[in-house]
Amino acid sequence: MNYPRINGWILAMAVSIALTLANTGGAEQASRFNGYIAHYNTFNSTFLTPDVARAYGITRSGNLALLNVAVLKENPGALNEPVNARVEVQATNLAGQRKVIEMTEIEDAGAIYYIGTFRIRNEERINFVINITPVNGMARPHTIRFNQIFYAEQ
Repeated sequence: MNYPRINGWILAMAVSIALTLANTGGAEQASRFNGYIAHYNTFNSTFLTPDVARAYGITRSGNLALLNVAVLKENPGALNEPVNARVEVQATNLAGQRKVIEMTEIEDAGAIYYIGTFRIRNEERINFVINITPVNGMARPHTIRFNQIFYAEQ
């Protein structure tokens, strides 16, 4: 997908709102590694407002979910700094069916996000393996593993 430029705070706000709404269905986690912190979350695409979804070319659908990843360089005593990274995702459900999640980098207004959408079924548990490598070449690759149950909207 080719996303238009839009203020990064709009997506950040949408993600924050989605996290607030998704306490029973979504998750936000963080993983520290080699002086970096990766924030990652998943939620149903209908949690995005129509304006934000349209601006990023994301379809709002009850059976479509979103994975969001942000990688920050930790700066003790100061704000953490967003960094570019290679983010690759492997995802499978319990039946072993692969979910193709192509991650797209969005960089705007000092924020960097990696987002990808994927189809879900009601009460489907998906196992995620996220491989993150900051592009500065100074950090070793890092792998995050987690699973989540999704609830499709009818």
